[in-house]
Amino acid sequence: MSDARSSGPVLRPHHKPSGWVRLVRSFSHSARGLRGCWREEEAFRQECVLALFVLPAGIWLGSNGLERAVLVAPMFLILIVELLNSAVEAAIDRIGVEHHALSGLAKDLGSAAVLVAFALLVLDWVLILSAR
Repeated sequence: MSDARSSGPVLRPHHKPSGWVRLVRSFSHSARGLRGCWREEEAFRQECVLALFVLPAGIWLGSNGLERAVLVAPMFLILIVELLNSAVEAAIDRIGVEHHALSGLAKDLGSAAVLVAFALLVLDWVLILSAR
């Protein structure tokens, strides 16, 4: 009788670094992701340019720390959601370039998430600035 454990390759747990090595590698991966998104995604570049105006304006127009946070946080959320949307699009494109309804839906959902983040930015600015 053959042993089921000997019928395939032996899988060993992958050693994951810890401490400072993990932290440095994580920052390196994050920087590579930001560079890749900047290089490949025009929408991300446009949103970064928008952030150059929104962030200082939010800090300047907010009358206290809470207002400043409410005015600038959605801009960071837009950038985060765009990064995730770009990741979804890259994964879908990696799978295949042919049209598939679920692939289209996944991309549309990512785009909708960015739109909702923009709506939050506009809503926050309108609510904060109209209360004066």
